[in-house]
Amino acid sequence: MSAVAAPVLACGLSLAGLGAWTAVGNAGSPPQLAVTEGHVYQRLGNTPETAAFFTITNTGGSPGRLVAVSSPRTKVPPALSRHRMTRSGAAYRSPVEDVVIPAEEGLVMDPHDTDVTVRPEGDWRLGQRIPFTLHFERGAPLTVLATVVRPGARRT
Repeated sequence: MSAVAAPVLACGLSLAGLGAWTAVGNAGSPPQLAVTEGHVYQRLGNTPETAAFFTITNTGGSPGRLVAVSSPRTKVPPALSRHRMTRSGAAYRSPVEDVVIPAEEGLVMDPHDTDVTVRPEGDWRLGQRIPFTLHFERGAPLTVLATVVRPGARRT
């Protein structure tokens, strides 16, 4: 009988803890996502691609997942990517399927980690606002206007 008591007690304590966690609203609350900033680098010279960056907040209790980005002002669909370095120190972009937006935090994209690779349709001028729609695994897509800035700048 005592061999059964320990696992049953452990199970009961676990269920009680999970029940309390759920009762106070912390279990399973969906992601609450908002895009608070967007900017895109102006292309340099004949370079066909550039990068866009977004600040996404998540005030929900579970992580969100950005699965795609679209824009009517690009030649090809924008692509989620990460900044990578070779052993010799050269930088390159690596495509990714999705990007996690941590619960109760968010994500700030930057040139040294996560960004969106963009091939502009035409020349974008400094200060111009370009529409982008961010698509998430759950929830409605969010459309934001990203401001064209000089490479390395956050805002105009």
